Amino acid sequence: MFREMRRKRQALDRARCEEILLRGSCGVLAVAGDDGYPYAVPLSYVYAGGKLYFHSAKAGHKTDAVRRCPKASFCVVDADRVVPAEYTTYFRSAIAFGTVRILEDDGEKRAAIELLARKYHPDDTAERRAAFIDREWTLLAVWEMTIDHLSGKEARELAKG
Repeated sequence: MFREMRRKRQALDRARCEEILLRGSCGVLAVAGDDGYPYAVPLSYVYAGGKLYFHSAKAGHKTDAVRRCPKASFCVVDADRVVPAEYTTYFRSAIAFGTVRILEDDGEKRAAIELLARKYHPDDTAERRAAFIDREWTLLAVWEMTIDHLSGKEARELAKG
C-alpha cells in the first residue's frame, strides 16, 4: 500500500523515526483540502503511545478536510543544514501516514490536551495548566492520528556521522 523508499540506504528505522517525532516541536499536517487541493498546515503536536495528537479550533479548513477524508500525513523535519559548497542540505525527517479522528470523549480529549500542555510548558503547575485548559475547553478540538505507516530519511552525510 505504501511505496518503498527509492534510496533505501538513507532510510531510517522505526525507532529513529519515533525519536524524531519525540524530539520535534512542529510538524506539517497534510490533508485533502477543498476542491481537490492538498492542504498542508504547520501544527504543534505531541507523540505518545504510538499516536500523534494535535489541537485545533472546532471549525475551519482543517476540520472540514478531516471530516471529509480522515487520511492524512504528518511530516517533522529534524535537521536541515544548508551546505552551499555542495548545493545541497544535510537533512533528516520523518513522515507519518495515518487516520485522524476528532476526539469526542471528554476523558480522551482531556488526556491528550494534558500531554500537549506538558510538552510545551513542562514546568507549569498542574493547577495553572488545568485553569488554562478549562478556560479554552469549549472552543477546543483535539485530534488523534493513528499511524498506519512511518518512514524517515536522512542525508548520507548525516548517516556517516
